[in-house]
Amino acid sequence: MDRTLESLRHIIAQALPHRDPALVFKDLNVVSMLQEFWESKQQQRAAFPSSEGVVVYESLPSSGPPFVSYVTLPGGSCFGNFQCCLSRAEARRDAAKVALINSLFNELPSRRITKEFIMESVQEAVASTSGTLDDADDPSTSVGAYHYMLESNMGKTMLEFQELMTIFQLLHWNGSLKALRETKCSRQEVISYYSQYSLDEKMRSHMALDWIMKERESPGILSQELRMALRQLEEARKAGQELRFYKEKKEILSLALTQIYSDPDPSSPSDDQLSLTALCGYH
Repeated sequence: MDRTLESLRHIIAQALPHRDPALVFKDLNVVSMLQEFWESKQQQRAAFPSSEGVVVYESLPSSGPPFVSYVTLPGGSCFGNFQCCLSRAEARRDAAKVALINSLFNELPSRRITKEFIMESVQEAVASTSGTLDDADDPSTSVGAYHYMLESNMGKTMLEFQELMTIFQLLHWNGSLKALRETKCSRQEVISYYSQYSLDEKMRSHMALDWIMKERESPGILSQELRMALRQLEEARKAGQELRFYKEKKEILSLALTQIYSDPDPSSPSDDQLSLTALCGYH
């Protein structure tokens, strides 16, 4: 623990040289410190070179306390206030503090994907499943796919790796991975394909369309999934966890419901949709 604290102080001294490491998390101006940290990272081009060093805040509409605020970092990782906050400013500061702590921890050597990190992670994955270490060399297994994803992201930090993981969590959640397996696409092909894309409005729209189709087949499933997503998001926020997967689920389901009520017969997918055909066309 002492070594970790020493490493954090060193990181703070490098990224925020004019700040006192002992007072960083006690400073009420933590919002500006978080922005300053990521602007410094972007100037160094040390993370997410394709992203702007902009930290984005979102406050949930509320007529009174408790207030909820989310903060999204460059690259897409999302955090929220975990304390009960009596003002929007307090909620914003609390969310920024959670995000700053995670941003600083992300700079620790232990948070970077190395051969040693991959070996430990694969062993943990095997221990949590009924598989064996031999599965790590077989990309057709879940452990093997995880191993392949880690190998493909060697040298990246866990926050950088998180976006790809979130995409695959969402693909698993909405049933796309199962559909891809049925088309005989290999896990390596799926990983290579989606590694080219970021989680943007276009991808959200395509996933919302999937849920519109599910709603047609099973009326009421959208509302049920949205209630579950909101509960998961609140529980994860209060636990101080990274929130993007749960927040993206909420956004996708809300988009699907909006489209259903605004247009009861949504048009078919556009030609540029990320489709199974596009993925498997080179077989």
